[in-house]
Amino acid sequence: MTDIMEVPLKKMNGFSSLLSLKVAILTVVIASVNVSEAHTGGGHGGAGDGVQPLSKIAIHRAVSELHENASIKAKPVVLGTKGQDYEWVTVEFESPKPSQDDWIAVFSPANFNSSICPATDAKDIAPYICSAPIKYKFANDSNNDYTKSGKATLKFQLINQREDFSFALFSGGLLNPKLVAVSNVIRFANPKAPLYPRLAQGKSWNEMTVTWTSGYDIDEAVPFVEWGFKGRDRIQTWAGTLTFHRNSMCGPPARTFGWRDPGFIHTSFLKDLWPNSMYSYKLGHKLQNGTFIWSKSYYFKSSPYPGQESLQRVVIFGDMGKGERDGSNEFTNYQPGSLNTTDQLIKDLDNIDIVFHIGDITYANGYISQWDQFTAQVEPIASTVPYMIASGNHERDVPGSGSFYDGNDSGGECGVLAETMFYVPAENRAKFWYSTDFGMFRFCIADSEHDWREGSEQYKFIEKCLASADRKTQPWLIFAAHRVLGYSSSYWQGGSFGEPMGRESLQKLWQKYKVDIAFFGHVHNYERTCPIYQNKCVNSEKSHYSGTVNGTIHIVAGGGGRPVSDFGPVQTTWSLFRDVDYGFVKLTAFNQSSLVVEYKRSRDGKVYDSFTISRDYKDVLACVHDGCEPTTLAP
Repeated sequence: MTDIMEVPLKKMNGFSSLLSLKVAILTVVIASVNVSEAHTGGGHGGAGDGVQPLSKIAIHRAVSELHENASIKAKPVVLGTKGQDYEWVTVEFESPKPSQDDWIAVFSPANFNSSICPATDAKDIAPYICSAPIKYKFANDSNNDYTKSGKATLKFQLINQREDFSFALFSGGLLNPKLVAVSNVIRFANPKAPLYPRLAQGKSWNEMTVTWTSGYDIDEAVPFVEWGFKGRDRIQTWAGTLTFHRNSMCGPPARTFGWRDPGFIHTSFLKDLWPNSMYSYKLGHKLQNGTFIWSKSYYFKSSPYPGQESLQRVVIFGDMGKGERDGSNEFTNYQPGSLNTTDQLIKDLDNIDIVFHIGDITYANGYISQWDQFTAQVEPIASTVPYMIASGNHERDVPGSGSFYDGNDSGGECGVLAETMFYVPAENRAKFWYSTDFGMFRFCIADSEHDWREGSEQYKFIEKCLASADRKTQPWLIFAAHRVLGYSSSYWQGGSFGEPMGRESLQKLWQKYKVDIAFFGHVHNYERTCPIYQNKCVNSEKSHYSGTVNGTIHIVAGGGGRPVSDFGPVQTTWSLFRDVDYGFVKLTAFNQSSLVVEYKRSRDGKVYDSFTISRDYKDVLACVHDGCEPTTLAP
């Protein structure tokens, strides 16, 4: 897909805005068709590991063949009358010429014809439809007799996405869509309501940030969070407001068919929190007439004081994406494990303190509507515990945009969605590296999509993050990035395992500063190595490490939801445990001397691999190969 798309993108450089929309449209379609024919799934996080379902629709080819005897109706007409942010909708439809290729599309906004298309060059022919649906199902999904009777009913789950909805019946399949019928319009009672809060650690340990989405611009309403100790008086803290526009996108489909207005993203900073305390909060908007719009109430537990000894539980995974609980969009093939991972975390939420999703967040790939649907999916988790993210290729990579890798895995998003929809305590959110402290843990989160080689700006950050950890009070030092900058026996790159330049550049830092565990995603499976340095195991123990460990344990935890990746034929000596399944890793620190690490499968939440580290402070200080402090013989 990269080769196909690079040439048209370069040709567009001399044009302003969407002057050459037609070229961009053809680029997207050609790319989608070629990918669909060439790939069936699997592999790691590049363009060839499955196709974004919405990209299968050649919407630029859509034509109107409205039929007077075809009909489609949706009910209820008004959703969320009791304050719900999602609701099931029943869609009844009838076609005089039913076919197994017929399908039902959900559009939002409800008006999806050429009247809403952006301006194009006068000599270009504007498409009949210029925005992709937000989801779809095939007409015979619930009734195998549809092709005989011409009648069927489908159920869709819709979330509040700030706009109204309509449904459309198409014939001709996904590649040659013919519009046969359009439904009535349905909408949420308050489409602008504040929704889908996402917690994240702030730049200090006693600060929590709350980010959410609404339809209210600051000219219409003032955003804030009302919060306080659970069951006590509350205070109100203002929120900043951001958004972005079509011209913020770096290429198709985000800039063309995938574009959808993101609404407004608000972030409030709750400061001077007491450690280990329960707080309740709700999102608010004060309208110009003095009326208040409120969300439902939520709660969170504040972070422990750095170095504090208490039970602290961390979940880490990558590559989850989103699912569809109504079965639409063929997401059971695209991201089959996503809902299982989400549901297991929700089920165990009382035993989780913080979550790290290390890249490849939604796999929206330029279809902006999917970000709302992802934040809705993880809302039970992200509204309750900090949901920290890292940048992956499907968030950032676009040719010519400054990403370290020159593919278009983000579908033109070039990091804008991830940087805006989620908060991270980075000095510059466009450079997605940051550190964060949580009790006895120090986390150094790298951005694998920007240069991490020795001498780079990010390399200097990584060393500073590792070097500044106080190992007396924060003994558990964790490094994480999306791509495998360390070791993976299923990721064969350039004649080596993982990113060879990454390992050569960074392993000396991991060794020098005695990083306990390095986590990676990108490869869609689970793998754990021995404590390793320079391709060799430096500890013969398999699962119970005590005293000086001598090296860093590398864990690939990329089985969050995308189709899993097989392991290669080479049996490496440093790979201790492998699993081709969906899952996540949980770290439990009991005190400054004892850490338990567990790998759990998403399907049942059971532990399938685990190890422990037990040690004292003197063991962290101990001299190891390439990790010794200089000494002198002077008395």
